[in-house]
Amino acid sequence: MASKTTNPFVFLQQVRSETSKVTWPSRRETMISTIMVLIFAFIAAIFFFAADQLMALGVELILGLGR
Repeated sequence: MASKTTNPFVFLQQVRSETSKVTWPSRRETMISTIMVLIFAFIAAIFFFAADQLMALGVELILGLGR
């Protein structure tokens, strides 16, 4: 099989053409998305901390370990 190669100059033109088709988010959209990710990460951290503490308490009550 012959591999199809593209001239690097043509490749860069194609990349530039495809990049111009991308809809980039505005600064405001990026900030809102970033804040939402941080808030949800914080909520997830609290949830997993609470779940871990409850499981540790359950294991301690059931097995009597960790005293």
